[in-house]
Order: sequence, then structure tokens, then C-alpha cells
Amino acid sequence: MYASLLNPQIVGWSIVVSDRVKTDLQGRTVVVTGASSGIGAAAARRFAERGAEVAVVGRSPERTAALAREIGAQAHLVDYGRLTDVRRLAEELLARYPRIDVLANNAGGFFNSRKESEDGHELTFQVNVLAPFLLTNLLLDRLAEAPDGARVVNTASMDHGKGHLDLDNLNSAGGGYNWRRVYSTAKLATVVLTQELARRTRDTSVTAACFHPGVVASNVARDSTMMRVLMGTRLAKAMMSTPEQGAEPLVHLATTADMSTGNGAYFNRLVHEKSANAQAADAQLAQQLWERSAQLTGLTATPGV
Repeated sequence: MYASLLNPQIVGWSIVVSDRVKTDLQGRTVVVTGASSGIGAAAARRFAERGAEVAVVGRSPERTAALAREIGAQAHLVDYGRLTDVRRLAEELLARYPRIDVLANNAGGFFNSRKESEDGHELTFQVNVLAPFLLTNLLLDRLAEAPDGARVVNTASMDHGKGHLDLDNLNSAGGGYNWRRVYSTAKLATVVLTQELARRTRDTSVTAACFHPGVVASNVARDSTMMRVLMGTRLAKAMMSTPEQGAEPLVHLATTADMSTGNGAYFNRLVHEKSANAQAADAQLAQQLWERSAQLTGLTATPGV
């Protein structure tokens, strides 16, 4: 059994999460995407330190292999810009790991101009939403078989509050492309789909949560020269959290034993918050977004109704 990591304390309308116990993860398998650097790499190290078998999933062959060697894990490469590669990754993970206890959907990024994937989707939406949605669904049966229950943890952002989902224009077609608005909308989709995943798996032992890691010095702005320069300054780094700090809520949410009050929830760092974005609480929108995402990724069957 997992030892309890989260001690909820009511503060106003929020629940504050505090770390009380170092959970033993011996015998458990954790899949971490976006693990070649930043939050993902820091989380992978923490999971390995606690005894988990870690699947290190990344885009960079060199960095992914280096981290896997460092923590004694297996490296898995994937390009989220190609859904065929996500399917190949899922097959690889299912063949390699007879049990999967945690799926940490941490990979993401944004692009400062509109780009389309080879699948015909706007790239920010595919990388942050469609690719992890597809991977989650392809691994869901294996997660549901985990003997002690399984967890899906999605890296979101407080920027989701500024997003707006238009089911008729998820690919941000038309003029006036604004990378910040597109990224915020993708992270809103992450929050909405996390809630819908929790609803659809409520009769299983799989639970889900998403979180804002804080403003973290990471590789999320890899496509924007200006943002890379700004985030690389000494002043910016001094004002931002470290990847290790950003990974803290991911590890908490992945390892807590009791998610009865947090299943499907959004956490701002370690605080369970109600989203200020009205679309985040729209159950009908959540169902429609799930169904639309299934269509866009070519899934013929997804859990629940």
C-alpha cells in the first residue's frame, strides 16, 4: 500500500497539501514524459530515489539516454509532433512494463508562430493536448490493472485561466495567432480533460489530477528565441522556481494514497483550487472535448460514456 503523502488542511475554500512521508515505490512503475530535462527529469530522479522503475520518456536522444543512465532506468524516445510516434511509444511501453502505476503527462511546450503537425493539427494543441490524451487512452487498460490503484498526473498551468475553448476551432485557424492565448487554451483543455478522465474512470482504481508547477526555469520555451533569452537571464532565474521545486507537486499527486477529494482536481502547486475559468467546470464541454479529441487522434473506443 502507498503511504500517505498528503495531509489536507482546509484553508478557505482550498486544500493545502503537505509532505509528511517519503513513499516507498518499490515494485511500482512510473512513466514520466518530458523527462529529458526540467520538471520531468527532476521528477524522474525523485521517483527513482524512492525505488520505482522509471520509464524516462523524452524527445532528445542524448539527454533522455543520459538521465536514464544516471538513475538506472530505461530511455524511451518520442516526438509528440507525430501521433504515429505516440502510438509506437505506447506499444513499446506496454511490451516493456507488465504493470504501470503512474503516468505523468509532463511533456509540453509552446511555439511563437502557428505550425501544423504532420497530422494536420496546430502544434501547440497537439503537443500539450492530443498527444498526451492519446497516450493516456492507449495505456489506460494497463493502468487499470495496477494492483494498488493507478494515477494519471497532468502538468497544467495557471495560464489556463486565460484560455477559451472553441470546439469548432481547436486548431487556431484563421488570422491573429497569439502564442500565449493558444498555450493558455491548451492548458485549459488539460484541466478539462483531467476532470473528464476522472469521471470516465470513476468505477475503476484509476484516479487523475492536474497541477500548476509554478513559474519554472525549464525548456518549455524552446521554440521562442526571445523567451529563451529572457528566461535565461540571471534575474529571471532568480525569480523562477527550480525544476526540483516544480516537480514537487507532481511527485505528491502521483504518490498520495487518498485522492477521494482530489480526483479530477486542479492544484496550484500544492493547493487544491477551484478554477476561475468558467469553462473548466462545464461538464458538457468536457464530454464534447473528450469526444472531439478521440476523433482527432483516431481512437475508436474510450472509457465511460
